[in-house]
Amino acid sequence: MNNYIEEEKHRHPYYKVMELTGISLSNELDSWSRQDLIDWLSWNDRNGVYKDDDSIREFGNIISKEEAIEIMTRQIVEA
Repeated sequence: MNNYIEEEKHRHPYYKVMELTGISLSNELDSWSRQDLIDWLSWNDRNGVYKDDDSIREFGNIISKEEAIEIMTRQIVEA
């Protein structure tokens, strides 16, 4: 049963992007919407402040698409 769960987990797009590197990762993230990037960041780091409402309350601004790509890339590369 654990093998089935692992196989299903790795089919999810959020896991698949984590297998990319370099230009492939960069191209993939560039194709994502800002909201998709924020959703992934929130999923990957449940304690992070990424959603607009939380970010405005905490920092007084929202994360740009470029910032989201930088953070997501760092989280994937350092994992």
